[in-house]
Amino acid sequence: MKEEKKITIKKASSLMNKSEQFVRVGLQRGILPFGNAVKLSSRWSYYISPKLFYEYIGNEKKEEQNV
Repeated sequence: MKEEKKITIKKASSLMNKSEQFVRVGLQRGILPFGNAVKLSSRWSYYISPKLFYEYIGNEKKEEQNV
């Protein structure tokens, strides 16, 4: 099985049953512990670590996605 290098905002929000804006703001404010948000000029760039994300939401979510 190929290991993910990152998770998109869209995928993270879907797996968490939250809006994309919820994930973006959580990362920008440092509230969500599974990634980073960096402001480059006037735009934000996001990184979500698969390992930290799946630990945060629970392993059962990762197993569901690998079916």
